[in-house]
Amino acid sequence: MAAAPAVRFPVYGIVRLLGVAAAASILFWAIHFRGGMALSTEEESKLPIFNVHPVLMLIGLVALNGEALLAYKTVPGTKKLKKLVHLALQFLAMFFSLIGLWAVWKFHSERKIDHLYTLHSWLGLSCIIFFSLQWATGFWTFWYPGGSRSGRASLLPWHVFFGAFIYVLAIATSVTGLLEKSIFMQSAKMIGRFSTEALFMNSLGLLLVLLGALVTLAIVSPGVGKIDTYRSSSE
Repeated sequence: MAAAPAVRFPVYGIVRLLGVAAAASILFWAIHFRGGMALSTEEESKLPIFNVHPVLMLIGLVALNGEALLAYKTVPGTKKLKKLVHLALQFLAMFFSLIGLWAVWKFHSERKIDHLYTLHSWLGLSCIIFFSLQWATGFWTFWYPGGSRSGRASLLPWHVFFGAFIYVLAIATSVTGLLEKSIFMQSAKMIGRFSTEALFMNSLGLLLVLLGALVTLAIVSPGVGKIDTYRSSSE
């Protein structure tokens, strides 16, 4: 069986930089191109309410979740501290995503638009459900009240796998969301196919794909200081 690749470049730092860039980009898009965000508005379009959705979903399920997935490799200190940071970041990510879900539901309701009719919405709802179940299971088993040693050992590989799977699902959901929004706006003649905003959204999509690839690589690769051990064991 092939072993995980040993990374010799600062993957954690790059992941953090790209995560911040993605979060800043979606926030810039909502404010600069789409007119800002609001949980309530008198505007007939209700677009400021919608804009809350992509911002909080991306910051939560992509940026914060990516940091949480790598907490065991990037946070110094005891294992208990690493676990606490992991749980806290994912709880914050879940909180943001639930507000983001509520915002888009409110937008659709106030605009009298059908709910859950696109692939993006199905992927997004699945992602939030899986993420919530994953967090609850992890909290119950690894934090409080805590499972048995054998139970934790049996669950851990599946917990790691589903964590990576949910992250990839979040990236796919974000990219399909950008694509869907861009197509809707182009169809409504709100933006041109080669407008600055359209190119910006495409670039953000590529950034998210790169971020997803590097987070996945960072998850499966040996941690810092383990490259030589990995190399000697593979020879």
